[in-house]
Amino acid sequence: MTIEVGQIAPNFTLNDQDNNPVTLSDLKGKKVLLYFYPRASTPGCTVQAQGLRDTKAELDNLNVVVLGVSPDTPKKLTNFVNKQELNFALLADEEKEVCEKYNVWQLKKFMGRENMGVVRTSFLIDEEGIIEHIFNKFKTKDHHEVVLDYLNEK
Repeated sequence: MTIEVGQIAPNFTLNDQDNNPVTLSDLKGKKVLLYFYPRASTPGCTVQAQGLRDTKAELDNLNVVVLGVSPDTPKKLTNFVNKQELNFALLADEEKEVCEKYNVWQLKKFMGRENMGVVRTSFLIDEEGIIEHIFNKFKTKDHHEVVLDYLNEK
């Protein structure tokens, strides 16, 4: 199933780094930046998370809630949040159900090998729960700037 701009964002409930359930539909009335990343504490994922951490005040001013999703365990996410002093929720999708709903769990090629993994993608969901924009062409170090540029151009 392909996710497209203009469709209703698939709802889900996942536990965050503190094992608290987070349900997407509970966030109606706010924009949600739902970003999928392969693995906590890897270099690219760390740089991406740090950029969002450092621009959280700007995102807050734009009524945007940041949620990171990966197939990691809550314990691994807790370590990542603490080590990087992250100021937003990371969600554990250990069964990859949400990754599959958003079509980011795909066959990837790396150094001649093929394996299933998360394709780094971010979805901006509007206040009504509709997919407003999909970010899938960015460098991890520029991700936060690409998102802010989009939001500030509107």
